[in-house]
Amino acid sequence: MQRLAMDLRMLSRELSLYLEHQVRVGFFGSGVGLSLILGFSVAYACYYLSSIAKKPQLVTGGESFSRFLQNHCPVVTETYYPTVWCWESRGQTLLRPFITSKPSVQYRNELIKTADGGQISLDWFDNCNSKCYMDTTTRPTVLLLPGLTGTSKESYILHMIHLSEELGYRCVVFNNRGVAGENLLTPRTYCCANTEDLETVIHHVHRLYPSAPFLAAGVSMGGMLLLNYLGKIGPKTPLKAAATFSVGWNTFACSESLEKPLNWLLFNYYLTTCLQSSVNKHRHMFVKQIDMDHVMKAKSIREFDKRFTSVMFGYQTIDDYYTDASPNRRLKSVGIPVLCLNSVDDVFSPSHVVFMSSMEPNVEPNMGFELTTLRPEPELRSRVMLSR
Repeated sequence: MQRLAMDLRMLSRELSLYLEHQVRVGFFGSGVGLSLILGFSVAYACYYLSSIAKKPQLVTGGESFSRFLQNHCPVVTETYYPTVWCWESRGQTLLRPFITSKPSVQYRNELIKTADGGQISLDWFDNCNSKCYMDTTTRPTVLLLPGLTGTSKESYILHMIHLSEELGYRCVVFNNRGVAGENLLTPRTYCCANTEDLETVIHHVHRLYPSAPFLAAGVSMGGMLLLNYLGKIGPKTPLKAAATFSVGWNTFACSESLEKPLNWLLFNYYLTTCLQSSVNKHRHMFVKQIDMDHVMKAKSIREFDKRFTSVMFGYQTIDDYYTDASPNRRLKSVGIPVLCLNSVDDVFSPSHVVFMSSMEPNVEPNMGFELTTLRPEPELRSRVMLSR
């Protein structure tokens, strides 16, 4: 019996060592394990190259602008390869706050007054060390418009400034009323349909540097605001050109997409709480005209807009506001070159609405407008989680 027990212990030890060696080394080093890994890798690579990596789809309103972009911005015609390990839109959006860096930018703040007695906070990056444009009077100026509840501190804005710095440009960030820490002086915030504050900022910046080329770029809601402004003002704007990223072309479709169960859980409810937090800081300014308790019970962006935004800006119904806020209905009136980048899998702007907007029958053939659809990297996926 003693001898048998010793043999069993020895056999069990040898068996455990064998299994440990096989699990640790044998599976991954054996033909079967290697074949499984290689097979999965090949299948994933084939799917990625055939279904994910694609060339942007371009829709242009003018041949000359299209040729200009192809010559000076060839990336709009090259195959786009999203992040291999995270190419899905929702995954990118959720991971972006955790993996993106924040370049250091030193701002110069300026508060300007509005016609109704309010104030707007502008954050300037003057780029005083610009070697390409040492003359401050002619240094190109880029106006940046963040997304919903976004400010000059957003990572995507900081990266845009960093790239502009390398080009020698000056940047100024338009912070919507009440979101950048400044006090509200009047009971009014902002929305993407009302362009009065943006007009005030554009005229102010242009007066400061009338000889400098003036450009603008808007992300998400900032892009919607910019396009609505351009559609209202037409060719009379002092802006020479503009770009937008991840714009919601049709507000109704955007809202419907965000109200799908998974999208509501991942994005809609969170963004609603961000909106509620931004207005609750100035609660005392709105209590006379808006039921703030009702606003704070909103569970979606649509409910927030119905109870707060549409009421503040005098719309009879939420449908009236969403109709006025949709940039696709104003494309025919845009009078300067505009490049718009949209992702085909953006949950905030469904692809079928993007294509419908790009095929608007009223888009004039001589207009400098180009719509590009692609899958942007997390850094371009704007609003996206924290500042849509």
